[in-house]
Amino acid sequence: MANDERLYRVSFVNQDKVYEVYVRHVYQSDMWGFIQLEDFVFGNRSELLVDPSEDKLKQEFADVNTCYVPMQAIIRIDEVKREGVAKISDAKGNITAFPMTPPRK
Repeated sequence: MANDERLYRVSFVNQDKVYEVYVRHVYQSDMWGFIQLEDFVFGNRSELLVDPSEDKLKQEFADVNTCYVPMQAIIRIDEVKREGVAKISDAKGNITAFPMTPPRK
């Protein structure tokens, strides 16, 4: 799979909700402690059924070129073969932030 054809499913916590989005590019940001997400991918508008959760995500990220997500908010990053439905769901159970220590100077 060519580098520009890669697709990633990224799950992260945002305000007690779990966001699951599809992006073409995932990077470690130059800002310490952040993951950089670019080129969001959403389902076709030609589909008959519209998922309200996916529609909300489309609106939220409509004008976003780059999204910086705190590293400790990331739940999972998967490289996938095809796009699924982006969604927002309630965070259930215990989701604990990965312990991080600041770099020493």
